[in-house]
Amino acid sequence: MATLLHIDSSVLPAAESASRQVAETFRKAWLEQHPQGRIVHRDLAVSPVSHIDAAAQHAGYVDPAAHSAAQAAAFAERRELIEELEAADAVLVGAPMYNLSVPSSLKAWIDNVVLMGRTAMGAATVAGKPVTVIASRGGAYGPGTPRDGFDYVQNFLEGVFGMMLGMEVDFIVPELTGAPVDPRMAELLPLFEASRERAHSQALLRGRGPAARSAEAA
Repeated sequence: MATLLHIDSSVLPAAESASRQVAETFRKAWLEQHPQGRIVHRDLAVSPVSHIDAAAQHAGYVDPAAHSAAQAAAFAERRELIEELEAADAVLVGAPMYNLSVPSSLKAWIDNVVLMGRTAMGAATVAGKPVTVIASRGGAYGPGTPRDGFDYVQNFLEGVFGMMLGMEVDFIVPELTGAPVDPRMAELLPLFEASRERAHSQALLRGRGPAARSAEAA
């Protein structure tokens, strides 16, 4: 049975969240291709994971048989999150930009699942897994825009998922999501709508998998 691990980190409900809406399009497309598939959904805004503390950090480098009581308790959550990631066939991450970077809840999840010698660097147990990141943002940060160079979401997540974990990273970027709610951005509504449509189209295609993308390219 194929398994999709879906991580949401937007603090907004689905009706207001671009990352959640685009992720839902991906999920539906994925389920069409895997009708018997299983989706493991972690909504970090509703049920945040613990931030790493000293016990959880040290426990990652100590033989479990030698864990102190504090280390064993702290590492139990890390182990659960790591095993979820290892068991997934594909990963979907909603990563809206908050103040130029990812939500703190998503950073906490990353700090839990990145474990040197297991998931990360060299012996990565998740290497090669596909991860699709919905990197929504209120403005525009691409080349040629006034904020070019200030996107610390894609660079960061490419480094974590691609370089450290060895996963196959794909980004979908719905941008200018502030236009419908900020009167100062009203003139950018057409660009927002085009970006939203493009993001949903990409999510539909990528949710269907590599074969569908190859057919589309042909």
